[in-house]
Amino acid sequence: MTALRVRGGQKLSGRIEPSANKNAVLPVLCATLLSDAPIMLRNVPEITDVTRIHAFFSELGSTVEWDKAAKTFAIDHSTISSNARASLPQAMRASIMMIPGLLARLGEARLEHEVKGCTLGAREIDPHVEVFRNFGAEVSSEGRHIVFRQRGAGEATRMWLEYASVTTTENFIISALNAKGTSQIVNAACEPHVQELCAFLEKMGARIKGKGTSMVSIEGEPSFTSVDYTFADDYHEVATFLALAAVTGGDISVRNGCPEHFMLIDRTFEKFGAHVEHKDGWSRMEAPERLSVKNNFTSHLTVKVEAAPWPYIPADLLPIFIALGVKAEGQVMFWNKVYEGGLTWHTELSLFGAHTLLCDPHRLITFGGDKLVPATVTSPYIIRVAIAMLMVAASIDGESTILDADPIRRAHPDFVKNIDSLGVDVEWDG
Repeated sequence: MTALRVRGGQKLSGRIEPSANKNAVLPVLCATLLSDAPIMLRNVPEITDVTRIHAFFSELGSTVEWDKAAKTFAIDHSTISSNARASLPQAMRASIMMIPGLLARLGEARLEHEVKGCTLGAREIDPHVEVFRNFGAEVSSEGRHIVFRQRGAGEATRMWLEYASVTTTENFIISALNAKGTSQIVNAACEPHVQELCAFLEKMGARIKGKGTSMVSIEGEPSFTSVDYTFADDYHEVATFLALAAVTGGDISVRNGCPEHFMLIDRTFEKFGAHVEHKDGWSRMEAPERLSVKNNFTSHLTVKVEAAPWPYIPADLLPIFIALGVKAEGQVMFWNKVYEGGLTWHTELSLFGAHTLLCDPHRLITFGGDKLVPATVTSPYIIRVAIAMLMVAASIDGESTILDADPIRRAHPDFVKNIDSLGVDVEWDG
């Protein structure tokens, strides 16, 4: 069991350079399997899933050089044999995005039925199966594996998703590049990390229209070229450090190369009386003396923070705003429209003395402003829930312990070091 010990109560201040977005890095790494040209990736974080992908590529026969200090990842897949076989990493959800590249290169891929990831409720594989079948793959169950086989060249297709799933959209885009003709996806996810995957693929030679919208067209069979690509700052991490400033009454500036993604995030901070300033490539949160929920003009309605597919507030950011909710005077309803298991951890907040009410699997109300006390809490295997618990602990005088905090390392390799530099007294235990 890995725990974080946090001695809170300090107002955090300083400047932070965030890491790249895990949700952009992983699909890009998976997509590189389509190309035999040399690829250089920069600003690659040293996180658990990148380590797994590095091991998988090496097992497959790729030439890979990962300089962790320089955050560079050099890849050459031309050394993979046509007879190569390797076991997909089973401890990460991103494994499913390896399948298009493996089908294109080897004609077959195998995936265990239970693909791991954050414990956010049911995350079905059926939309991905539909994508692969539409591009000509055969999909079957063989024992504990799902087996994907490509029979001949895939043809272009058009799909209308029932739900704007990020990984389904990314799998469609990657698969379409290996098909003949122009494919189109309707109700596509358009999160910044999906846009970043498209930007990388375009730099590699892909022809994509509509990125950042709900309707994306992809021309198949591009001529891939060598590429040198630098990942953007993670907007999740930028928002998280701004929230840390707000919850502790501090003053933090975070490098932010994409402030255009923050208009709704900024408005959500304003609901708690916290203002974000963007200037010269940096975003700053100078916290108010006390967080207080701003009532709606329609005063009989509860203030809401609704999380849903982009351009809504991302579900991954909902926990950090819940942390603000238990600190701010007033009531807020948090609505997770994505995951039915994303709010069950609220009971741990009561150990800090927080007052919350779970209305149903998707909606939670916080009644903030009460005095909070140090506590020992247990995080589910959800990255930003562990961070939200750390945020609450950092805002309280005294020592708190967050058990099972290891998910933080899945996305933010330098997170604890960074918050320590801002003034939090924190250390890993185990």
